[in-house]
Amino acid sequence: MQRVGAHRRALTVPPGRHRERGPGKKVCKFCVEKIEAINYKDVRLLAQFVAESGKIVPRRLTGVCTPHQRRLSTAIKRARNIALLPFAGRAS
Repeated sequence: MQRVGAHRRALTVPPGRHRERGPGKKVCKFCVEKIEAINYKDVRLLAQFVAESGKIVPRRLTGVCTPHQRRLSTAIKRARNIALLPFAGRAS
């Protein structure tokens, strides 16, 4: 019989070793390039933040800050409504 909490011990890192982490903190592309207005007609820029399935990629994956993510999602939705971007990805 396994004790409660025994599974946690197996996942810990041995002493003297550090757990490898991914790349550093992501920085907002719009803040770095000092882009204030996100234009819904700029399809090339907006397409970078839309997944192949057609979904808007979340902040935690892109690194975009909250105010810019809100403007970005509004711009993507406007571009979809006038058929500059697809609502859904390719049918498989």
